[in-house]
Amino acid sequence: MDVVVIGAGVYGAAVAAALTKRGASVTVVDAGAPASGTSGATFSWTNSCGKQPREYHDLNVAGMEAHRKMAGDWYHETGNLEWVVGDTERLRQRVAGLHYYGYEAHWLNRSEALRLEPDIDPSVLPDDEIAYFPREGWIEPTRMIAHLLTTANEVVRGDAVTNLEIAAGRVRSVHLASGRKITSDAVVNCAGPQASKIAELAGLSFPMRNKPGVLVYTSPVAVSVSRVIHAPHVHVRPDGGGRLLLHGKDDDDPANVLAAACEVYPGIRGATIESVRVGKRPIPLDGKPVLGRVLELPNFHFAVSHSAATLCVHVGDLVAGEVLGEDRSDELANFRFERL
Repeated sequence: MDVVVIGAGVYGAAVAAALTKRGASVTVVDAGAPASGTSGATFSWTNSCGKQPREYHDLNVAGMEAHRKMAGDWYHETGNLEWVVGDTERLRQRVAGLHYYGYEAHWLNRSEALRLEPDIDPSVLPDDEIAYFPREGWIEPTRMIAHLLTTANEVVRGDAVTNLEIAAGRVRSVHLASGRKITSDAVVNCAGPQASKIAELAGLSFPMRNKPGVLVYTSPVAVSVSRVIHAPHVHVRPDGGGRLLLHGKDDDDPANVLAAACEVYPGIRGATIESVRVGKRPIPLDGKPVLGRVLELPNFHFAVSHSAATLCVHVGDLVAGEVLGEDRSDELANFRFERL
Protein backbone atom coordinates (compact mmCIF):
# COMPACT_ATOMS: atom_id res chain seq x y z
CA MET A 1 0.00 0.00 0.00
CA ASP A 2 0.99 3.60 -0.62
CA VAL A 3 0.20 5.57 2.54
CA VAL A 4 0.47 9.31 3.13
CA VAL A 5 1.04 10.38 6.75
CA ILE A 6 0.23 14.04 7.36
CA GLY A 7 2.38 15.48 10.15
CA ALA A 8 5.98 14.74 11.13
CA GLY A 9 5.66 14.93 14.90
CA VAL A 10 5.81 12.03 17.36
CA TYR A 11 2.56 10.51 16.10
CA GLY A 12 3.42 10.88 12.41
CA ALA A 13 6.89 9.44 12.89
CA ALA A 14 5.62 6.49 14.97
CA VAL A 15 2.81 5.69 12.53
CA ALA A 16 5.24 5.90 9.59
CA ALA A 17 7.74 3.56 11.27
CA ALA A 18 5.04 1.01 12.13
CA LEU A 19 3.69 1.12 8.57
CA THR A 20 7.06 0.61 6.92
CA LYS A 21 7.83 -2.24 9.32
CA ARG A 22 4.72 -3.93 7.92
CA GLY A 23 5.83 -3.36 4.34
CA ALA A 24 3.88 -0.26 3.33
CA SER A 25 5.35 2.50 1.16
CA VAL A 26 5.10 5.65 3.27
CA THR A 27 5.34 9.34 2.41
CA VAL A 28 5.33 11.72 5.38
CA VAL A 29 4.36 15.33 4.61
CA ASP A 30 4.62 18.33 6.90
CA ALA A 31 3.95 22.03 6.44
CA GLY A 32 7.18 22.75 8.34
CA ALA A 33 10.15 20.69 9.48
CA PRO A 34 9.88 17.43 11.45
CA ALA A 35 9.37 18.11 15.18
CA SER A 36 8.87 21.83 14.51
CA GLY A 37 5.29 21.89 15.82
CA THR A 38 3.87 20.68 19.11
CA SER A 39 6.37 17.83 19.38
CA GLY A 40 9.20 20.36 19.51
CA ALA A 41 7.52 22.34 22.28
CA THR A 42 6.31 19.78 24.76
CA PHE A 43 7.22 18.81 28.32
CA SER A 44 7.13 15.21 26.96
CA TRP A 45 6.33 13.60 30.32
CA THR A 46 5.52 9.89 29.94
CA ASN A 47 2.85 8.86 32.41
CA SER A 48 -0.66 7.72 33.16
CA CYS A 49 -0.91 9.69 36.36
CA GLY A 50 -4.59 10.35 37.00
CA LYS A 51 -5.77 10.03 33.40
CA GLN A 52 -9.43 9.15 33.17
CA PRO A 53 -11.55 7.26 32.23
CA ARG A 54 -10.09 3.80 32.76
CA GLU A 55 -9.68 3.01 29.06
CA TYR A 56 -7.61 6.18 28.61
CA HIS A 57 -5.47 5.26 31.63
CA ASP A 58 -4.90 1.78 30.24
CA LEU A 59 -3.97 3.17 26.82
CA ASN A 60 -1.30 5.35 28.43
CA VAL A 61 0.05 2.44 30.48
CA ALA A 62 0.36 0.48 27.24
CA GLY A 63 2.13 3.50 25.73
CA MET A 64 4.70 3.49 28.52
CA GLU A 65 5.30 -0.23 28.03
CA ALA A 66 5.75 0.26 24.27
CA HIS A 67 8.50 2.82 24.96
CA ARG A 68 10.25 0.31 27.23
CA LYS A 69 10.12 -2.39 24.57
CA MET A 70 11.47 -0.06 21.89
CA ALA A 71 14.28 0.88 24.29
CA GLY A 72 15.33 3.96 22.37
CA ASP A 73 18.03 6.06 24.02
CA TRP A 74 15.63 9.05 23.88
CA TYR A 75 13.46 7.39 26.55
CA HIS A 76 14.29 8.19 30.18
CA GLU A 77 12.32 6.25 32.79
CA THR A 78 13.68 8.17 35.77
CA GLY A 79 10.51 8.61 37.83
CA ASN A 80 8.40 11.57 38.90
CA LEU A 81 8.15 13.36 42.27
CA GLU A 82 5.10 15.43 43.15
CA TRP A 83 3.93 17.32 46.19
CA VAL A 84 1.43 20.05 47.02
CA VAL A 85 1.15 22.92 49.47
CA GLY A 86 -1.74 22.83 51.92
CA ASP A 87 -4.60 20.38 51.43
CA THR A 88 -3.28 17.10 50.01
CA GLU A 89 -6.68 15.42 49.68
CA ARG A 90 -6.80 15.53 45.87
CA LEU A 91 -3.30 14.07 45.64
CA ARG A 92 -4.26 11.36 48.14
CA GLN A 93 -7.34 10.48 46.11
CA ARG A 94 -5.34 10.32 42.89
CA VAL A 95 -2.71 8.03 44.40
CA ALA A 96 -5.43 5.81 45.90
CA GLY A 97 -7.08 5.55 42.49
CA LEU A 98 -3.77 4.63 40.88
CA HIS A 99 -3.18 1.95 43.51
CA TYR A 100 -6.61 0.53 42.68
CA TYR A 101 -5.59 0.33 39.00
CA GLY A 102 -2.33 -1.41 39.94
CA TYR A 103 -0.20 1.59 38.93
CA GLU A 104 3.03 1.95 40.88
CA ALA A 105 3.00 4.92 43.27
CA HIS A 106 4.70 5.42 46.65
CA TRP A 107 4.54 7.90 49.49
CA LEU A 108 7.87 9.36 50.59
CA ASN A 109 8.90 11.55 53.49
CA ARG A 110 11.29 14.47 53.13
CA SER A 111 14.49 12.53 53.80
CA GLU A 112 13.52 9.81 51.32
CA ALA A 113 12.77 12.37 48.62
CA LEU A 114 16.10 14.10 49.24
CA ARG A 115 17.94 10.84 48.75
CA LEU A 116 16.49 10.80 45.24
CA GLU A 117 16.93 14.51 44.54
CA PRO A 118 19.59 15.84 46.93
CA ASP A 119 19.78 19.33 45.38
CA ILE A 120 16.17 20.22 46.22
CA ASP A 121 15.89 22.84 48.97
CA PRO A 122 14.62 20.80 51.98
CA SER A 123 12.50 23.72 53.16
CA VAL A 124 10.17 23.50 50.13
CA LEU A 125 9.32 19.86 50.82
CA PRO A 126 6.57 18.78 53.22
CA ASP A 127 7.46 16.41 56.06
CA ASP A 128 5.72 13.55 54.26
CA GLU A 129 3.06 12.79 51.60
CA ILE A 130 5.44 13.31 48.70
CA ALA A 131 4.20 11.13 45.84
CA TYR A 132 6.74 9.16 43.84
CA PHE A 133 5.88 7.44 40.56
CA PRO A 134 8.97 5.38 39.64
CA ARG A 135 7.86 4.12 36.20
CA GLU A 136 7.25 7.59 34.77
CA GLY A 137 9.78 9.68 32.91
CA TRP A 138 10.30 11.73 29.77
CA ILE A 139 11.40 11.48 26.17
CA GLU A 140 13.57 13.52 23.85
CA PRO A 141 11.00 13.88 21.06
CA THR A 142 13.27 15.39 18.41
CA ARG A 143 15.78 12.53 18.66
CA MET A 144 13.01 9.95 18.57
CA ILE A 145 11.34 11.54 15.54
CA ALA A 146 14.63 11.73 13.64
CA HIS A 147 15.25 8.04 14.24
CA LEU A 148 11.75 6.86 13.31
CA LEU A 149 11.55 8.94 10.15
CA THR A 150 14.62 7.24 8.69
CA THR A 151 12.33 4.31 7.88
CA ALA A 152 9.92 6.34 5.70
CA ASN A 153 10.27 6.13 1.93
CA GLU A 154 10.09 9.94 1.69
CA VAL A 155 9.71 12.87 4.07
CA VAL A 156 8.34 16.03 2.44
CA ARG A 157 9.26 19.14 4.44
CA GLY A 158 7.80 22.65 4.23
CA ASP A 159 4.95 21.74 1.90
CA ALA A 160 1.46 22.09 3.36
CA VAL A 161 -1.49 19.91 2.39
CA THR A 162 -4.01 22.05 0.49
CA ASN A 163 -6.55 19.50 -0.72
CA LEU A 164 -7.62 15.88 -0.53
CA GLU A 165 -9.09 14.35 -3.65
CA ILE A 166 -12.03 12.11 -2.74
CA ALA A 167 -13.92 9.82 -5.09
CA ALA A 168 -16.30 6.91 -4.47
CA GLY A 169 -16.03 7.32 -0.72
CA ARG A 170 -12.25 7.10 -0.51
CA VAL A 171 -9.29 9.48 -0.45
CA ARG A 172 -7.49 9.09 -3.75
CA SER A 173 -4.70 11.66 -3.55
CA VAL A 174 -3.13 14.39 -1.43
CA HIS A 175 -2.41 17.80 -2.97
CA LEU A 176 0.40 20.02 -1.64
CA ALA A 177 1.01 23.76 -1.76
CA SER A 178 3.90 23.21 -4.19
CA GLY A 179 1.46 21.78 -6.72
CA ARG A 180 2.56 18.20 -6.15
CA LYS A 181 -0.09 15.47 -6.14
CA ILE A 182 0.57 12.25 -4.22
CA THR A 183 -1.69 9.29 -4.95
CA SER A 184 -2.53 7.21 -1.93
CA ASP A 185 -4.27 4.04 -0.83
CA ALA A 186 -4.71 5.49 2.66
CA VAL A 187 -4.12 8.75 4.55
CA VAL A 188 -3.34 9.15 8.26
CA ASN A 189 -4.08 12.52 9.86
CA CYS A 190 -1.33 13.13 12.44
CA ALA A 191 -1.42 16.92 12.04
CA GLY A 192 -1.72 17.75 15.76
CA PRO A 193 -3.37 21.14 16.34
CA GLN A 194 -3.98 21.42 12.58
CA ALA A 195 -5.82 18.10 12.45
CA SER A 196 -9.24 19.76 12.26
CA LYS A 197 -8.17 21.63 9.10
CA ILE A 198 -6.99 18.40 7.47
CA ALA A 199 -10.26 16.73 8.49
CA GLU A 200 -12.18 19.58 6.90
CA LEU A 201 -10.39 18.90 3.62
CA ALA A 202 -11.82 15.39 3.88
CA GLY A 203 -15.32 16.78 4.44
CA LEU A 204 -15.29 15.99 8.16
CA SER A 205 -16.06 18.21 11.14
CA PHE A 206 -13.50 17.53 13.87
CA PRO A 207 -14.05 19.76 16.93
CA MET A 208 -10.96 20.52 18.99
CA ARG A 209 -10.11 22.71 21.99
CA ASN A 210 -6.38 23.25 21.54
CA LYS A 211 -4.50 24.92 24.39
CA PRO A 212 -1.19 26.80 24.39
CA GLY A 213 1.78 25.42 26.27
CA VAL A 214 4.76 27.58 27.29
CA LEU A 215 8.14 25.99 28.01
CA VAL A 216 11.27 27.66 29.37
CA TYR A 217 14.74 26.27 28.61
CA THR A 218 17.61 27.27 30.91
CA SER A 219 21.31 27.65 30.28
CA PRO A 220 23.45 24.72 31.56
CA VAL A 221 23.49 24.48 35.35
CA ALA A 222 25.66 22.47 37.74
CA VAL A 223 22.67 21.02 39.57
CA SER A 224 21.60 17.40 39.84
CA VAL A 225 18.04 17.07 38.52
CA SER A 226 17.47 13.44 37.66
CA ARG A 227 13.69 13.12 37.57
CA VAL A 228 10.53 14.83 36.50
CA ILE A 229 9.63 17.20 39.32
CA HIS A 230 6.08 18.48 39.87
CA ALA A 231 6.48 21.14 42.56
CA PRO A 232 3.46 23.30 43.47
CA HIS A 233 4.38 26.27 41.26
CA VAL A 234 6.68 24.84 38.60
CA HIS A 235 7.47 21.61 36.76
CA VAL A 236 11.11 20.75 36.09
CA ARG A 237 12.93 18.06 34.18
CA PRO A 238 16.45 17.62 32.75
CA ASP A 239 16.89 18.34 29.06
CA GLY A 240 20.44 17.20 28.30
CA GLY A 241 23.73 19.09 28.34
CA GLY A 242 23.05 20.35 31.85
CA ARG A 243 20.01 22.34 30.70
CA LEU A 244 16.64 22.20 32.40
CA LEU A 245 13.16 22.37 30.93
CA LEU A 246 10.62 24.32 32.98
CA HIS A 247 6.87 24.57 32.76
CA GLY A 248 4.67 26.81 34.89
CA LYS A 249 1.32 28.44 34.30
CA ASP A 250 0.93 29.04 30.60
CA ASP A 251 0.09 32.72 31.14
CA ASP A 252 3.04 33.29 33.49
CA ASP A 253 6.10 35.38 32.65
CA PRO A 254 9.07 33.08 31.85
CA ALA A 255 11.15 34.98 34.41
CA ASN A 256 8.64 34.01 37.08
CA VAL A 257 8.83 30.39 36.00
CA LEU A 258 12.62 30.47 36.36
CA ALA A 259 12.30 32.14 39.76
CA ALA A 260 9.92 29.41 40.93
CA ALA A 261 12.40 26.76 39.80
CA CYS A 262 15.17 28.52 41.77
CA GLU A 263 13.07 28.21 44.92
CA VAL A 264 12.99 24.44 44.45
CA TYR A 265 16.61 24.08 43.29
CA PRO A 266 18.67 26.97 44.76
CA GLY A 267 21.67 25.89 42.68
CA ILE A 268 19.85 27.12 39.57
CA ARG A 269 20.29 30.75 40.69
CA GLY A 270 22.47 32.47 38.15
CA ALA A 271 21.04 30.47 35.25
CA THR A 272 19.63 32.37 32.31
CA ILE A 273 16.73 31.66 29.99
CA GLU A 274 18.15 30.38 26.71
CA SER A 275 14.82 30.07 24.94
CA VAL A 276 11.08 30.08 25.35
CA ARG A 277 8.89 27.90 23.17
CA VAL A 278 5.15 28.08 22.78
CA GLY A 279 3.31 25.10 21.38
CA LYS A 280 -0.34 24.23 20.90
CA ARG A 281 -1.56 21.13 22.64
CA PRO A 282 -3.87 19.24 20.27
CA ILE A 283 -6.95 18.25 22.28
CA PRO A 284 -10.11 16.75 20.76
CA LEU A 285 -13.30 18.28 22.15
CA ASP A 286 -13.94 15.64 24.82
CA GLY A 287 -10.26 15.38 25.79
CA LYS A 288 -9.77 11.76 24.69
CA PRO A 289 -7.72 10.65 21.69
CA VAL A 290 -9.21 10.25 18.24
CA LEU A 291 -7.64 7.17 16.67
CA GLY A 292 -8.14 4.90 13.70
CA ARG A 293 -10.36 4.77 10.64
CA VAL A 294 -13.39 6.91 9.83
CA LEU A 295 -16.53 4.91 9.15
CA GLU A 296 -17.77 7.02 6.23
CA LEU A 297 -14.28 7.41 4.73
CA PRO A 298 -12.60 4.09 5.55
CA ASN A 299 -9.14 4.83 4.15
CA PHE A 300 -8.83 8.06 6.17
CA HIS A 301 -7.41 7.58 9.67
CA PHE A 302 -6.69 9.69 12.75
CA ALA A 303 -3.90 9.70 15.31
CA VAL A 304 -4.58 12.89 17.29
CA SER A 305 -4.52 13.53 21.03
CA HIS A 306 -2.95 15.19 24.00
CA SER A 307 -0.35 12.93 25.71
CA ALA A 308 1.22 11.97 22.38
CA ALA A 309 4.66 11.70 24.01
CA THR A 310 3.35 8.81 26.10
CA LEU A 311 1.05 7.24 23.52
CA CYS A 312 2.90 7.59 20.23
CA VAL A 313 4.74 4.26 19.93
CA HIS A 314 1.77 2.13 21.01
CA VAL A 315 -0.83 4.13 19.11
CA GLY A 316 1.40 4.25 16.05
CA ASP A 317 1.39 0.46 15.99
CA LEU A 318 -2.38 0.19 16.50
CA VAL A 319 -3.24 2.71 13.80
CA ALA A 320 -0.72 1.32 11.32
CA GLY A 321 -2.14 -2.15 11.84
CA GLU A 322 -5.65 -0.96 11.13
CA VAL A 323 -4.54 0.98 8.03
CA LEU A 324 -3.19 -2.29 6.64
CA GLY A 325 -6.30 -4.33 7.44
CA GLU A 326 -5.61 -5.73 10.91
CA ASP A 327 -8.58 -5.92 13.28
CA ARG A 328 -7.90 -3.39 16.02
CA SER A 329 -11.55 -2.96 17.03
CA ASP A 330 -11.06 -3.95 20.67
CA GLU A 331 -8.19 -1.54 21.30
CA LEU A 332 -9.61 1.43 19.38
CA ALA A 333 -13.36 1.11 20.05
CA ASN A 334 -13.39 3.85 22.71
CA PHE A 335 -11.40 6.33 20.62
CA ARG A 336 -13.28 6.48 17.33
CA PHE A 337 -13.97 9.71 15.47
CA GLU A 338 -17.71 8.97 15.35
CA ARG A 339 -18.20 9.61 19.07
CA LEU A 340 -17.67 13.35 18.64
